[in-house]
Amino acid sequence: MNGRRSEKLFGYTLLVLGALLALYPFLSIVLLSLTPQGARTSGISLPSSITFDNFIEAWTRGAFGQALWSSLVVVVGVVVGASIVSILAGYAFSTMRFPLRGLLLGILLIGLIMPYEGIIVPLYYLLDGMGLLNTYWALILPQIATSISLGVLWMRTAYSNVPGSLAEAASIDGSSRWGTLWRVYFPISLPAIATLGTLLFLYTWNEFLMALVLVPQNPDVQTAPLALSFFAGSTRNFDPAVTAAAAVTVALPILIVYIIFQRRFITGVVAGAVKE
Repeated sequence: MNGRRSEKLFGYTLLVLGALLALYPFLSIVLLSLTPQGARTSGISLPSSITFDNFIEAWTRGAFGQALWSSLVVVVGVVVGASIVSILAGYAFSTMRFPLRGLLLGILLIGLIMPYEGIIVPLYYLLDGMGLLNTYWALILPQIATSISLGVLWMRTAYSNVPGSLAEAASIDGSSRWGTLWRVYFPISLPAIATLGTLLFLYTWNEFLMALVLVPQNPDVQTAPLALSFFAGSTRNFDPAVTAAAAVTVALPILIVYIIFQRRFITGVVAGAVKE
């Protein structure tokens, strides 16, 4: 009993230390964003007074309203597009037998190890030739393509956990492959789909390199991370409190989405990691 208590205490201590290390930078930025301009602060020391003027100034000077809207448009397009393709392809790879199935899956999964730096230059010239640079499509289409490798693997694993007897029963009842997908597989895989959507949301919202290279000349489609980079790099925005407020503004949607879908996210991860 004493040994188990010691193990639990040691585990909880590590978790607390890890949480403190993870939260320290975030709390520092939040407290700095609430500090009046010109006031000096360091670490997680509480400011003498709290103000939201930094957020107002950052929102006004950085035009983050349009940037957040652009990020939302890109995120919705990528999550919806990649999820649809992943659901269909994952269902096909897990339930159907066709020639070169393993080879096609292997080629598709190369995207999991392909770095953005290796494709960004060819991608730039490809989109330039198509006339899509500095448009929403320049961000949506490539990120759908780079997301489906993870999505197909994720949904293939989820559908592989569905008992084959359910599909056989649906087939005996006269259900087509489409009907089996939407009436049997889709409802069962909703936690996995929600988790995949959350992951794609986080990845897409934080994407910076593609936005920097593909839409640098059109402020109307620049995403929030790119707008934050331009705002922080401007010589006019030298006050760190205002810059911190801008960073909190950009990170807040991610925090809200994770808090809302935290339970379903963890459930989907665990369900995808354990094959019954």
